[in-house]
Amino acid sequence: MNRLPKWFERKFDFNFPVELYPNLMIRLRGTPPRLEELVRDCGAEILVRRIDDKWSAQEHAGHLLDLERLWLARVRDFAGNGTELTAADLSNRKTHEAKHNARPLQQIIAEFRAARGELLRCVEEAEQKSPAILGHSLLHPRLKGPMRLVDHLFFVAEHDDHHLAWIWELVTQ
Repeated sequence: MNRLPKWFERKFDFNFPVELYPNLMIRLRGTPPRLEELVRDCGAEILVRRIDDKWSAQEHAGHLLDLERLWLARVRDFAGNGTELTAADLSNRKTHEAKHNARPLQQIIAEFRAARGELLRCVEEAEQKSPAILGHSLLHPRLKGPMRLVDHLFFVAEHDDHHLAWIWELVTQ
């Protein structure tokens, strides 16, 4: 069924210019409407269906919401005095325990839209205070390499697309 590479096996090459910042912000702003479009005409039975005991489409949507706090914490890390980004829970415990299939999908989407708006406002405020922050690097704890704020935005956008692709595969089969 799934042709997608595993997220933790992905390799990233952050050698693009900081000037891609507006493009990345547009990608991030577009995730909530793209999510809504993907699930708009799907019945509940399709959205909560689990295959091979893997997350359902609705759980993937909930996972996008669950990670917004991490993404926001990392944006704040760039504005702080630390040397390393906030670490992720690589077990995804929050998503496994959230029971997203028992929640109304529209609530998940609304919360995700609000959380993403907060993330984007925080990035915009940081960039307006100090445009150089986009090129500021901190150590990414899992990748074990430097990550600029603009790289972080790319990473989040790629993570969004990874889960949107999963949702697409789950709702179209």
